[in-house]
Amino acid sequence: MKVLIIYSSIHHGNTEKVARIMATSINADIIDAKNLKIDILDEYDLIGFGSGIYYGKFHKNILNLIDKLSRLNNKKAFVFSTSGLGKPKYNAPIEKELKKHDFEIIGSFACKGYDTFGPWRLFGGIAKGRPNDKDFQNAKKFAEKLVSS
Repeated sequence: MKVLIIYSSIHHGNTEKVARIMATSINADIIDAKNLKIDILDEYDLIGFGSGIYYGKFHKNILNLIDKLSRLNNKKAFVFSTSGLGKPKYNAPIEKELKKHDFEIIGSFACKGYDTFGPWRLFGGIAKGRPNDKDFQNAKKFAEKLVSS
């Protein structure tokens, strides 16, 4: 199974760290969304989409990428995110958008990540020290489970 992980990681590199752990654990290709050439997606069986969360949404680089996609029949996808709160609910809108492009969503992962975006900056940020080793281990297990099933 050929896997590609597409991510957008802007402020503290949280999402990129998680993406790299996943990619290494399953021997996946990895690319920042801003550098992706859409035509290569046909080469992959499974595609991961990951982002930090900004005001409850994925970064615009991922949102714009998904808007540009044509229908990709028989493609599997997974979604992952990092945020100060680490809530999986932030992944649901992206899953819905990917389904509109005929992706089959086979997994979703979320973890906390150090967050100084918006109002959190006034308080020195939240989720300091995250993602941590436990988060990375969970991300690795998540990715390995995706490719083994």
